[in-house]
Amino acid sequence: MKITSTSNFRKQIKRYIDDVDQDQEPLILTRSDNVSVVVLPMATYNSYAETDYLLRGPANAARLRKSVEDARAGKVEQHDLIDS
Repeated sequence: MKITSTSNFRKQIKRYIDDVDQDQEPLILTRSDNVSVVVLPMATYNSYAETDYLLRGPANAARLRKSVEDARAGKVEQHDLIDS
């Protein structure tokens, strides 16, 4: 993960945005007043937002965690897709 100041970011904004896009890695921007922000690729942000949404409800979060546990334990079933 790269870190730069807002001043450097302003001077080289195209390069930094190209790097974030190419590397698919967040960039942390820092300011002198100890405030920091993160620049993320859109796909990463969307992934975080979707995960947050899916885990927000306790019942859905429990169901998803159970599904992951079952999959890791090999408790899976294969089904054919139904054409509509």
